[in-house]
Amino acid sequence: MTAPKTSAPKTGALERHRLPFDPVEEAAKQWATQWGEMPRMRAVTSLMRVHQLLITELDELLRPLGLTFARYEVLVLLSFSRRGALPLGKIGERLQVHATSVTPLVKRLEAADLIRRTPHPEDGRAVLASITPKGREVMEQATQAIVNARFGLAALSEEECDQLTWLLTTPREAAGDF
Repeated sequence: MTAPKTSAPKTGALERHRLPFDPVEEAAKQWATQWGEMPRMRAVTSLMRVHQLLITELDELLRPLGLTFARYEVLVLLSFSRRGALPLGKIGERLQVHATSVTPLVKRLEAADLIRRTPHPEDGRAVLASITPKGREVMEQATQAIVNARFGLAALSEEECDQLTWLLTTPREAAGDF
């Protein structure tokens, strides 16, 4: 089975150089000549490529607000918390990134006055990150930009988005995501 051909116009924030061939299909052909599991390799490669394309597009949308998608995720996570604050370790856990990756995100957000770091009142070893009023304002602007861009998935219908979510639930569950 080959990938569906689409004549949909380019809808992303970035104008990308279009390749004259499908790099995932080309990789799958090469892979199939040497190894097995080509359908899974093709699926993973497709998934990872779409991830990179989406991150690139969303980062470009957020750049005028001084954010990357990773920093935006921290702001959203803090805004979802009851107190607007979480320990840095909990941020890493929820975003599934190593603690050493959280620190630079938090430092950049703090430097922009979007969050504040304070000692945890109950755990002397932990640091809390709290979203500031400016952080909430920027997060709202960023959210509007992402929603307006249809999360970078304007090429998919709502039904296709639901199908995609459903398809990805099984491997997420099998990996222990929930």
